Amino acid sequence: MPKELQKERALLLEKVSDFKEKFKTDGDHLVQDVFPNKIIELEELFQTMCLSKVSDMHCDLNVPVPDPVLFNNDNDSGEPQSKKRKADHTNSENNISGTPVMVLPNGLVPCNKKIVVLSERMKPLIWELIDHANLLKMWIAFLIPKIEDGNNFGVSIQEDTMGEARQVESEAASYLEQVSRYFITRAKLVSKVAKYPHIGDYRQAVKELDEKGFISLRLICCELRNHYASLHDLVLKNMDKIKKPRNANAQSLY
Repeated sequence: MPKELQKERALLLEKVSDFKEKFKTDGDHLVQDVFPNKIIELEELFQTMCLSKVSDMHCDLNVPVPDPVLFNNDNDSGEPQSKKRKADHTNSENNISGTPVMVLPNGLVPCNKKIVVLSERMKPLIWELIDHANLLKMWIAFLIPKIEDGNNFGVSIQEDTMGEARQVESEAASYLEQVSRYFITRAKLVSKVAKYPHIGDYRQAVKELDEKGFISLRLICCELRNHYASLHDLVLKNMDKIKKPRNANAQSLY
């Protein structure tokens, strides 16, 4: 093998080794320092959200109720109503003024600013949990020893902890979908309000959805706190087996 290729491979192996060592250092810092801080931060945020009233989450839709319009069903021209509508549609297409567009008299229908502020506060926390769960998973993966017969109880603890971190990572990703789903559902309801402004049920449905959106965000905050607390507790209780899954005394028995 050429010496240049040997040097290149040795350099790559050194970089990979440094990469793994960095994960080991960052993982230990994550469990000892980051997790406790995130637990306290999320607990304070959750208590603050609990003090807010659900009924205060409503906002004005800015969609007025128009005055009722009376239509004259008399057809003085003697033409069938279907032909008359078709002729009116043809005339409107040939009009140089263009196709009429419906515009809300009060302009933009705003988002619920309170929910937007809370969702923008929660999304970075969700992203952090996903990153931290992934880091914890990789940290434990690099601590797993080589495969051998016997004395694999510590390895099974490592694998169970990795499985828990993987589950947390997956659930945290689903929280982001809940946030986006709220805005999509609300947009559909608001469009119904704009199209049928006289129907009060659509307006009430928007209020109910805003309340549900706030409760969902509060529940997400609680779940994020619980995920950090459960992972921190699980790792601390099994720290010895996670870092050293096979001790020397047990190996001497085989």
